[in-house]
Amino acid sequence: MKLKLDLHDIFNRGQEIDRALRGIIDEAIQKKAPLVEIIPGKGSGALKKKVIRFLEQKEIKQLYHRVEKDGDNWGRLFVHFRHNAPTGKRGRGR
Repeated sequence: MKLKLDLHDIFNRGQEIDRALRGIIDEAIQKKAPLVEIIPGKGSGALKKKVIRFLEQKEIKQLYHRVEKDGDNWGRLFVHFRHNAPTGKRGRGR
């Protein structure tokens, strides 16, 4: 299962973007989806930078495994999840 979030319709509404991003991450955790595709679009790149800044926040970053930039289409990102930990957080080093 892959979830998808297209930000084209709300590209200029900052708080809605944050809510949409948080919502899709929460949905991925709830449904145990391994992958979320986020489409900020190509444009100037400002929206993609905003999405990356959102994903880099400490409390958000601990919820997913990794972010992959699409090599063929720089207007989209993939957020990968591992759902084997009870809370979705990464394990600590020993």
